[in-house]
Amino acid sequence: MRINVGIAVSLLVAFAIGLSTFVVHSLWWTTARENSRMLAAEINSQIADTVRIEVGLTLRSAEAAWAAVRTIFVQNVIETRQADKREFVFLSQLQAQPNISWIMFGWEDGDFFAAHRLGDGGLEMIEVDDAIRDRMLRADRYIFIPGDIQFEERTFTPTTYDPRTARWYRDFIGSDGPDWVDARDLPGIHKDAYAFAGPVDVFRRRQGVLAVVIETDRLSRFLGTLRPGEFGAAFILDADGKVIAAPDPNADEITPARMGEGALFEVARIAGEQLLGPSATRSDPSAAIRIVNGGVPHAVALTPLGFYGWRVATVIPESAFLSEIDRTLERLIYVLIGAVLAATGLAVWLVRRVVSTPLARIVDDLNKVERFDVEQVAPRKSRLTELADLSAATTNMAAGLSAFRKYLPADLVRMLVAEGISTQPGGSMKQISVLFCDVAGFTGLSERLGTKIIPLMETYFSAASAAVTRHKGTIDKFIGDGLMAFWGAPRLDQSHAENACRAALDLVSAVAVTSIKDDAGDPLRIRLGLNSGEALVGNIGSEQRLNYTAMGDVVNVASRLEGANKEYGTTILIGPATRQAAGGKIVVRELDTLAVFGRSEGIDVFELIAMTDDFKGSRAWIDAYEDGLARYRQRDFDAAIEAFEKAEEARGGDPASEVMKRRAAAFRAAPPADDWTGVAIADAK
Repeated sequence: MRINVGIAVSLLVAFAIGLSTFVVHSLWWTTARENSRMLAAEINSQIADTVRIEVGLTLRSAEAAWAAVRTIFVQNVIETRQADKREFVFLSQLQAQPNISWIMFGWEDGDFFAAHRLGDGGLEMIEVDDAIRDRMLRADRYIFIPGDIQFEERTFTPTTYDPRTARWYRDFIGSDGPDWVDARDLPGIHKDAYAFAGPVDVFRRRQGVLAVVIETDRLSRFLGTLRPGEFGAAFILDADGKVIAAPDPNADEITPARMGEGALFEVARIAGEQLLGPSATRSDPSAAIRIVNGGVPHAVALTPLGFYGWRVATVIPESAFLSEIDRTLERLIYVLIGAVLAATGLAVWLVRRVVSTPLARIVDDLNKVERFDVEQVAPRKSRLTELADLSAATTNMAAGLSAFRKYLPADLVRMLVAEGISTQPGGSMKQISVLFCDVAGFTGLSERLGTKIIPLMETYFSAASAAVTRHKGTIDKFIGDGLMAFWGAPRLDQSHAENACRAALDLVSAVAVTSIKDDAGDPLRIRLGLNSGEALVGNIGSEQRLNYTAMGDVVNVASRLEGANKEYGTTILIGPATRQAAGGKIVVRELDTLAVFGRSEGIDVFELIAMTDDFKGSRAWIDAYEDGLARYRQRDFDAAIEAFEKAEEARGGDPASEVMKRRAAAFRAAPPADDWTGVAIADAK
């Protein structure tokens, strides 16, 4: 194996630097990881203890509030239906316990009453009682003032809320004692909340269910006061790994916590899915994991809180621990590699500048010559005589090839070189699609314009060539005003029929866009024929002169189809094999059964209308024409004429329908022989 001089020297230097860097990095990184793990574990332990204490206090305050209110009801200090006293009791509990969001009671008849904290600024009393107003929710809003509350407004809104359908009621109306339960089914909210709920019995008669609710936004507010490390954060996850509380110092019952924001939240979510999600083993109740998000590594630790399967997730970017160590490591690496670079840098620079770079440029020029991009080759200056002479020889070779380039299909030559096809006579049978394109009325046009036709044809051939190239086609040759191209060789193309159809439509559009006009000022009209099948493809000719082309019946039929457009007034005709190969990718109409010039048997001929993904018009005229064609073949010439007239009217003029109407009318006047098969005979190429 040979290697460039400049690359060899560069690799040697890179190896020395890499080896030194690896050794130093390994030593320092091992120490740094151990230190960071110890520090992360200590911070996680402190945060977990703090959150556990806060959650415990919050839960105990809710349980204490529930016990206090239940005692008042059970001892019959007040009755559950005494609205004014009940409101005072609920209000006093909300004021005494700032972490409680709701205190609510549901009766067996579906009535409901609750006190709901509205952040730090106020609260609302909510009641659903059919006796007050038919299934309306009454909400009395209050604001806090020093030492008291002040009534603000009362509203009534229709509601379908029934506490008996809620889990906090349904699970406890028949139970013996209280417990914690999900409480997402509260009136007017859809957020994570948990209720301490249980039944209330007065004189051994069940009154209903009392519940004290904590919204997790309150926990998010507490998490917002914590700061694990300089850039970390703590989150609370439920038993399924879902983040239910995220740091937000402004969160409360009115302002939801900003869930889903920030890279740390995304890391906590990923950790929950991996350690607690459906695919997790859940073998370790507390676990640590390293997660890389957005290219930034994070240390994540999950610690159980002892309630409802909750865990506190501490997320800390590793850079918070390793930033200073990394900076020290960088400085050491710079010192080590600096010496190596200083000793070898000058040698590498000289080798690259004087030898390697000039050689690479000359090789690039030779590659351009191989690709026939000879216009881009220019002389390369060099202080070495041999390199200067080599560049001059390459430039002279490119100049010589440039003179002949326009006489050859350069794209074809590039593909033949890329496919490794030998420049010897020979070929093989391949499945291809062939296209012929011709200018309508070219003979008369050339006679009238003389030499002035050259710029017109140049514009036409340029547009046609670009369209073929855009769709992976191979331009075979220009024949007067005609163009022959094929798909499927020399490069294999499984979609050769589809690509050929796209190229044909693109070619027509490209010629139209150029606005080429004949001597009468009319737009230049072209005709195209397309056919697919097996053909002999290869280098056809002699040892002295070769032409990479295709031969066979598929080519002859494509040429005849191009000429058949003249008979029907169409632009693009395709054969049955192309129709079948392109399938649902194209929109066509079956035009006729035609025995092209030189063939005795007929083939079904189709007019290519559009690609399916670009067709936005109506198919009514196509269906009408094909119905007329079917009637025509069945010798029902009156019905055929009527159908062709419908097609012509639906399209707003259709030369092919006119042709078929004339044929049908002629056969109506003089019926065809009994052995007539509906095949039309093309009497011209």
